[in-house]
Amino acid sequence: MAIVDVTDQTFASEVESGGTVLVDFWAPWCGPCKMIAPVLEEVDGEIGDKLKIAKVNVDNNPETASRFGVMSIPTLMVFKNGEMVAKMSGYQPKEQLMQWLNQYL
Repeated sequence: MAIVDVTDQTFASEVESGGTVLVDFWAPWCGPCKMIAPVLEEVDGEIGDKLKIAKVNVDNNPETASRFGVMSIPTLMVFKNGEMVAKMSGYQPKEQLMQWLNQYL
């Protein structure tokens, strides 16, 4: 499954409509966000059938970022059936990210 860009307007239909979704809150100027992007691509390639990955640009979508209290980026959140069940901030190497995600799959 491809990584989806989500906006304030599409967040509910893309993320809160069900299933397991990993949301990456990021911005183009953020160094750690650029570092985690290829990691998320790899994760999508490996477990994209079990998990949808969505990206929210916090500069363009401030409503969603503030609704979920995103104070630093990158912030990753796992949603299951529309409910946020886990949150992590900062760059994570792929191994740690996979261990964290496996709890929710």
